[in-house]
Amino acid sequence: MADIFDVVADATRRELLQVLLERYVAPEPAAGDISVGELVEKLGLSQPTVSKHLKVLRDSGLVSVREEGQHRYYSLDSSPLEILEDWLIPFLSADFDTVDTADASPAFAAWSGSQLPAPLGRVGEAIDHPAESGAAVGRAVADATHGARHAFEEATHNARQVIEEASETVERRVIDPIKKKLKKD
Repeated sequence: MADIFDVVADATRRELLQVLLERYVAPEPAAGDISVGELVEKLGLSQPTVSKHLKVLRDSGLVSVREEGQHRYYSLDSSPLEILEDWLIPFLSADFDTVDTADASPAFAAWSGSQLPAPLGRVGEAIDHPAESGAAVGRAVADATHGARHAFEEATHNARQVIEEASETVERRVIDPIKKKLKKD
């Protein structure tokens, strides 16, 4: 499997991911997966080129595929991008040492390496390696935030499925019999 950094280094694959993201966050009923043909049309690329890049994205776990007859429908799976996120966070937060910690949360201050508020600063001074403990607390907060976001997205997905199934059941058990009754009358 290709390194995730190599996978997203290609501009065409980043464009594909962008289109898949737009489809993923689109309001219903446009949300969900997208066909190869639609991707070809949106990107203005040849079908073999799109398929080649989708294979790389699929092999890296960034997309999932659903086959329906001869058609393939792709959807985004962003979980492999967590590796990139973990690698980028220290670089993106490198200039946060100028954050006014009076307005920042202690967890954010610890994560970013900023000066901690006085009570937490005293605790940090009592620890052998306060910078490492701050980074550990910050990482734990970031992991918890990510976990909460992932759980929310999963719950939303599951709720959509339940609503869809309930709608189908209502259609089959209530609406269809009423339609049949009205047709007879």
